[in-house]
Amino acid sequence: MEFTLLAAALLGVAAALAVLRIERRRGTTDRKDLIDLVLGTAVSGLVVGRVAAMVLQGTNPITHPLDLFFIRGGVDTGFASLGALAFLAWSVRDDFWPTLDLLAPAALAGLAGWHSGCLFRPACAGGPTSLPWAITIPGSTIGRHPVEIYAALLLLAGTVILIALRTRANPGMIASAGLAIAAGVRLLTEPLRLGLGADPSLWYATGLAIGLISLSIRAISARSRNIPDS
Repeated sequence: MEFTLLAAALLGVAAALAVLRIERRRGTTDRKDLIDLVLGTAVSGLVVGRVAAMVLQGTNPITHPLDLFFIRGGVDTGFASLGALAFLAWSVRDDFWPTLDLLAPAALAGLAGWHSGCLFRPACAGGPTSLPWAITIPGSTIGRHPVEIYAALLLLAGTVILIALRTRANPGMIASAGLAIAAGVRLLTEPLRLGLGADPSLWYATGLAIGLISLSIRAISARSRNIPDS
């Protein structure tokens, strides 16, 4: 039995919780429900994405419940994102943008942890390359991009940027930027991945567009509120 998928998920949750603890120590927030929101969102996204991957591959999750924890087949990231966002949107519907802004850096950190979980699986290798930091798949001598590590590092950089900009941003801008960063990182690194199924680039392009449009709308709205009446 293989539980490395679960290990990668736990690493992602641990990274998100670590950012939330750092934020609380810095005094950015004193809300105590954010950890529950992160855990609920992560579990919802993982379950929805895993069930979707099983169904798309012809496996019945009802008759094969233990397959939810197996590494084979992975998680459908598009449906996982929709499941996580749906849970989060419902949970914070009364305080939508401020809560999303608080959670956005932790969400990027969690995604970085998930990608770096490839070290457990192992599933870090992407397309072939001759770069000095290339890695090899067991039984092969072909150097490959450590594409999941690329994604993890880019997402960590995005986490730092969001934390640095939070105090100067208007409501909704951090969350919108976080969505754009997450989708943009996946879209940027997707060509370096090994093609094992349907191309998910449309999902990521859509997420990037929604994030940028939302960011623009929030910025325009904030600017209009700050313009004094003549």
